[in-house]
Amino acid sequence: MNDLDVIHHAAMSVTDIAASVAWYQQHFRCQIAYQDATWALLKFANMSIALVIPEQHPPHLGVLREHAEQFGTLTTHRDGTRSIYLPDPDGNQVEVMDSASVKS
Repeated sequence: MNDLDVIHHAAMSVTDIAASVAWYQQHFRCQIAYQDATWALLKFANMSIALVIPEQHPPHLGVLREHAEQFGTLTTHRDGTRSIYLPDPDGNQVEVMDSASVKS
């Protein structure tokens, strides 16, 4: 068993979700795991990229953890995942995701 945490996704701010999804699909082999007008999740072989609009989500890393509630109160998101955002010492956001709430 590996003792290292898993990065589930990196989130990048974009201005147009549909246009960004189209660009990534044109240039790379990826699958759309989720898409609406305000965010999309693109699956690659080793991790996912979340495309987000700044008004809803900050750029961040999503890290899977068992018992993520130890970091604070978890929020349930529209895709059913549960997480909490924590700033690192430099103000970068890290989304600690409850691994039990993430579908494979």
